[in-house]
Amino acid sequence: MRNQFDKQLEELHTALIQMGALCERAIRSAVESVLENDPQKARTAVKIAEETDKKERDVESLCLKLLLHQQPVARDLRQISAALKMITDMERIGEQAGDIAEIVLTADVCFYASRFPLSDMAASAIQMVTKSVDSYVNMDLEMAKWVILEDDVVDEGFVRMKQELLKEQNWEGAECALDLLMIAKYLEKIADHAVNIAEWVEFAITGVHRRGAKPVD
Repeated sequence: MRNQFDKQLEELHTALIQMGALCERAIRSAVESVLENDPQKARTAVKIAEETDKKERDVESLCLKLLLHQQPVARDLRQISAALKMITDMERIGEQAGDIAEIVLTADVCFYASRFPLSDMAASAIQMVTKSVDSYVNMDLEMAKWVILEDDVVDEGFVRMKQELLKEQNWEGAECALDLLMIAKYLEKIADHAVNIAEWVEFAITGVHRRGAKPVD
């Protein structure tokens, strides 16, 4: 019975890794579409975001199968409960990467985007997503804590972005500045979702959730 549970749990881990990889690809494609003004990469990001949504349903099905068939208790139950919470945040990460891409498909922000720390923000956000999922698969508490602390880096990037945008006095209009600020805000939210995932990993390992469920729009 335990061998069957472990096999299904490994299947869940694989599915979560695949979903995390989709999130990473969506973010990367979306940000590259911004910096390169590449509609094709933007469309790719939107498509990957849709795949992430489908993957969420697959992982949810795996979790429910484990709950119904294996009736886990204690730490095993926490792992599955945490996974169910995590996939909601992962789906939102994909959706917000798609939202970034949609801006590229409706506006030209490439000329101005390269002046600002979007690449750095995106790199940190992607790393946070990757490590948050890895921390779950490996049940690595220290890695989960690293993700939570790394959120400050993305928050600081967003603050710098706002400050730099305010310095721009020669733009023909404010529309591009608003688009760039919105893109930066989506990256900040992605990082917040990665923090949520890491906090659920903490819960899976320790049985304690530091702040309870923290909704992120």
